[in-house]
Amino acid sequence: MDTRLAEILVCPVCKGPLSINDQRNELHCAKCALGFPIIEEIPSMLANEARALTPEECDKARVKPAQE
Repeated sequence: MDTRLAEILVCPVCKGPLSINDQRNELHCAKCALGFPIIEEIPSMLANEARALTPEECDKARVKPAQE
């Protein structure tokens, strides 16, 4: 999935930032602890299709602030 697209997408539940998990082919929201699947390069942003993230996945999904 194009990282530029992931930068402008937000979580449909909380409107928070998302991070890409290439290993699981998902977008992760650390705030909601949800993983949204990416199917054929298209993210499925439906809350009822999301899966619950593990605590470890939530830690990895936290978006780091940009360094100046």
